[in-house]
Amino acid sequence: MLTLLVVSDATGATAERMVRAALAQFDAAQVKLVRRSNVRSREQIRAVVEEAAAAEDAIILHTLVSDELRRFMLAEARQRGVDSLDMLGTLLERLASHLRLSPKEMPGLFQERSEAKTREIDAVAFAFRHDDGQNPDELDRAEVVLVGPSRTMKTPTTLYLAYRGWFAANVPLVPGLPLPEKLLSLPAERVFCLLMDPHELRQLRRARAVTELIPIGSYSALPVIRKEIQYAKRLCAQHGWRIVDVTAKSVEEVAREIIALLWPIRQHTL
Repeated sequence: MLTLLVVSDATGATAERMVRAALAQFDAAQVKLVRRSNVRSREQIRAVVEEAAAAEDAIILHTLVSDELRRFMLAEARQRGVDSLDMLGTLLERLASHLRLSPKEMPGLFQERSEAKTREIDAVAFAFRHDDGQNPDELDRAEVVLVGPSRTMKTPTTLYLAYRGWFAANVPLVPGLPLPEKLLSLPAERVFCLLMDPHELRQLRRARAVTELIPIGSYSALPVIRKEIQYAKRLCAQHGWRIVDVTAKSVEEVAREIIALLWPIRQHTL
């Protein structure tokens, strides 16, 4: 029986799929497929070559990104009379030649970026499902929840965070309306209250009223806005939520400020 040793400095999942795709072209092939993941040292390569040499018939199929380790694998395999195939080196060299760039040679980079992209997609979907207080029973799944009066940049900041992989939600603070129980049970460091100068907030609300044909009424009245801001500040003091002043700031500035405070929390939970 032929033993195929699929060797990778990451998970080896992509290399294994390639090998299985090739094997599908051979009916009734008697093959034992073995995956060796996270091979990143000379000692590990020697062990893999020894394993192949001890088999009745074996091929080493590897996707090592390090040029040094690829060369070492070739030398070790030749010395032990083991057949080996570099599945990545030739492609990297050809791309480097055409692109006139050097490969990073960082193990697991493709998987890392794939996982980051998947997380980003999931985070954006989460943000849309939890915008403006929607689905409050799922707030405990959020890494960060933005609260504050209407028009304090909660939605755009939530989406900005989501596009950078943060699971974010937002909840409006309206005097007289009960707060979601899940919001009150969240750790205080995951909740940020966005507040703004009352005069600037009044300008934004007036603009919204004109654009969306909303009756201005008390929505943009300065006394009402001041009352809402004071209400939000009382909640922050009561629950230990952090306040972020968004006056005259861009969405990017607000989000960066929040991320700087959140990042140590994520690092601690990894």
